[in-house]
Amino acid sequence: MQNLLVDMSIVIIVATIGGLIAKLFKQPLIPAYIIMGVLLGPLLGLVKDASNMMMLSEIGVAFLLFIVGLELDLHKLKDVGDVATIGGAVQAVLMFGIGYGAALLLGFSTLPALYFGLVMSFSSTMVVIKMLGDRHELDTLHGRIVIGILLLQDILAIVALSMLQATDGLGSLLVSFAIGVAIIVASFFLGKALFPPLFRHAAKSLELLFLLAVSVCFFFALLFAQLGFSIAIGAFIAGVILGNLPYSTEIIGRVRPLKDFFTVLFFTSIGLQVSFDGMSSMVAAFVVFFLLTVLVSPLLMIAVCSLFGYKKRTTFLAGINLSQISEFALILATAGLAAGQLSQQAFSLILFLTVATIAASSYLIKYEQQLYRLFSPVLEVFERFSPMNRELENMSEESTHDTILVGYDRTGYSIFHALRRLKRDIVVVDFDPDVIRHLMERNVPCIYGDIGDPEVLEKLKLHQVKLVISTIPNHQENLLLIRRVRAEHTRTAIIVTSYQPDEALELYDAGADYVVIPHFLGGERVSVMLEDVTTNLDTLLTAKIEHIKELRMREEIRPKRR
Repeated sequence: MQNLLVDMSIVIIVATIGGLIAKLFKQPLIPAYIIMGVLLGPLLGLVKDASNMMMLSEIGVAFLLFIVGLELDLHKLKDVGDVATIGGAVQAVLMFGIGYGAALLLGFSTLPALYFGLVMSFSSTMVVIKMLGDRHELDTLHGRIVIGILLLQDILAIVALSMLQATDGLGSLLVSFAIGVAIIVASFFLGKALFPPLFRHAAKSLELLFLLAVSVCFFFALLFAQLGFSIAIGAFIAGVILGNLPYSTEIIGRVRPLKDFFTVLFFTSIGLQVSFDGMSSMVAAFVVFFLLTVLVSPLLMIAVCSLFGYKKRTTFLAGINLSQISEFALILATAGLAAGQLSQQAFSLILFLTVATIAASSYLIKYEQQLYRLFSPVLEVFERFSPMNRELENMSEESTHDTILVGYDRTGYSIFHALRRLKRDIVVVDFDPDVIRHLMERNVPCIYGDIGDPEVLEKLKLHQVKLVISTIPNHQENLLLIRRVRAEHTRTAIIVTSYQPDEALELYDAGADYVVIPHFLGGERVSVMLEDVTTNLDTLLTAKIEHIKELRMREEIRPKRR
């Protein structure tokens, strides 16, 4: 026990140092954690037993998927159900065939080649959801597509692992799978009947609410583990069930710090397990599998999404997010090694591939906007194969306009209605499908897309615009917007948004007329309100009534959660 505490202390301290260095140089955190793991394990040998860290890190995976389940709105996934299920399955099968064939050509026997095919079929739920969450892209169209595909892949991975471990034949596997489905259905019925009164009682104490939520998470994780499934899937089901309750926000707030802590352990423990033994003879195989993962897999996803009618930007972003090998590969490889179906060299190769592709994809996702602009002309080829165009991928209404509002939700809502009162001719640009539907239903001129997309900028007729307001905090996209507007019209007023003072100064230097920093602005508004309240307490009551009224109006933008 003492050794475990010592190892965990070393891992957390060194991972923190790595994270601080990465933040200093504005690099993604995931590769930093993995590199620190490699440093602690294979290179310096400071952590002797990586298996203990891996067991602890699995808790991080469970908490991550538990929170994803809490935040997941299944109604939003129905819009991408076809591409997530059919398209995701097609992509997984094709990558399995490519990986299996490549392994055979590289001299592996049938059974190890089968493992490599499976490893190539699945992307990392842990990495992708963390990156999407950090970039606030879980609710975007490509984010929903990716989440749907990852959920399908997790199910396929569980089935694959069950098949590889099945000793009693296909019948036993089918029985186990049927039991799993029955447990999921029963869990949802149990959640509707038992959990609402139970959590209503526990909600009187935030401490008890937290403990009950974590207990439900672990209960389902253990239940699914006993049935031969992944603990992560059990935690995800628990999250989806509790997401129906009105206390999900409080639960997320309490669980997220735990998730972040164990997530660091997870990525560092991946680095701890890397082994360089025998890798000199596996260099060619490593290069082939690495390129297949970071290049061919995204290209397949782009092609599949194009066939389902999505335009090149959405397909590219979905593809680039699936450019790594899943952490589930480690579970598959460990099971294969224990069963004698994989050699130590093949096991080490899978570990090395997992680490390398996760690190590489972190950079690909970080610079996805720049990569899209670079490869945008080439992506035209995929659009030619698209049999249709989705409604959300087109302008809802062509119009002449003198004002552009980028981002309707949150801050943009108040700005939009203020502009309407001023009789401005507005076109709204937003990357949220629900927002665009809401605007289209009300005949508001709007464009679905990202302001960082050159095609969207072309549609906006910047030469005739007198006012541009961006409520999105994406620094690079705001810089691009300012430069394009200034190139077309030097006298256009430009208001953009930033969360960081240093980035706000850079936006001013680029030509912004005003930069909104939300937390500064919120503080100023509260300070003004306090001045009014000190002289007249009725002012606070009036402000409260108006605020509640405005919040209820904003709720109409989106369908209610479940």
